[in-house]
Parts: sequence; C-alpha cells; structure tokens
Amino acid sequence: MDDTMRSCREFTTVLSSAAPAPGGGGAAALTAAVGTALCGMVANLTTGKKAYSAVEGDIQQLLSTTNALQEKLLDQVAADAEGFLPLRRAYGIPKDDPARESVMQHAAEAACAAPLRIMELCVDALAAAGRLADIGSRLAVSDAGCAAAILGGALRAASLNVLVNTKAMGAGGAPLTERCLALLARGEAASDAVFKQVKDRLL
Repeated sequence: MDDTMRSCREFTTVLSSAAPAPGGGGAAALTAAVGTALCGMVANLTTGKKAYSAVEGDIQQLLSTTNALQEKLLDQVAADAEGFLPLRRAYGIPKDDPARESVMQHAAEAACAAPLRIMELCVDALAAAGRLADIGSRLAVSDAGCAAAILGGALRAASLNVLVNTKAMGAGGAPLTERCLALLARGEAASDAVFKQVKDRLL
C-alpha cells in the first residue's frame, strides 16, 4: 500500500509541476485505468457467488477483459508523454524555418496516437461497465456506475488532447478529428446511459 500511495503522490506532484509531461493525456489514461479497475472489482465481487452462477462465464470473461484493458491504459500514460515530446520540440523550431510546418504536422499527428488509443480503450471499458451494471452483483452496482462516470470523464479529457493537436494540423487533421468525435459520441452515450441506469436503480 505504501508503494502504491507513493507512486500516486509522485505522479500527481510531477503532473502539477511545470514539466511538459505527463499532462492531460497521461492523466486521462490513469483515470481511465482507475475506472476500469472498478469494473474488475465488480466482476471479482460477483464471481463465484451462487446467486450469479448463471452468468459466471460472462463474469469471468469480463474480468479478463477489464484486467487487460487496465494494463493497456496504464501503458498509455508513458505512451502519451513520449508522443508529446517531439511536438514540444517542434514548437521550438523558428517560424521562418521552411521545414517547420512539415515537422509540426508529423509531430502533431504522432501526438494524437495515444489519446485516440485511450479513447478506444475507454469505449471498450464502458461496454464492460454497462454489462456489469446489468449482470454484476447488485451490492456493487454503484461501483459499475462510478466506473462509467470515471471512464466518461477520461474519454472526454482524452478527446481534448486529440483536438488540440488536430487543430494545429489544420485541414490535414480532419480525418483524426472525425475519428475522435465518433469515439466521443459513442463513449459519451454509453457513459451517460450506464450512469442513468445505475442512478435510477438507487433512487
């Protein structure tokens, strides 16, 4: 527990500093991993329970899926930082350098990769949260709702880290913007639906 808390404190200390990375993308990835971990908790609290024996196979699959998603999201914390650093260097190229625009375009496109991946993983995790809200232990249904709310926030945060870079790309960023907005629409709908479902069950 001490090592975990120290790691969290170290991350947030660096995050709040003037260091260029981690930033919003890394924070989104870590937050999404926390939301996904809650999905795993719901699955673990359900598995092996006699009352849920009919869905044991589904629960085991969801547990495997969310564990894998959690690891992939944690990997994106470093990936986002690595993807941003070339763009930061590109901003330092003199504006009268004829190579600047091309370098900026490529760097901005590369910087979109991690936040787009985070969004994809959030959408997958939200599907799991929705299923767990349906079939998971009713004693943990609030945690499925919390997972959906957290994942929805992480998804939105990641989208802004895509859009800030596609904006810098001008017309060349249009395909990535379109992909981002499609993921955002899917994820927001899923997050809102699960949150409402759980909230209504608790009222």
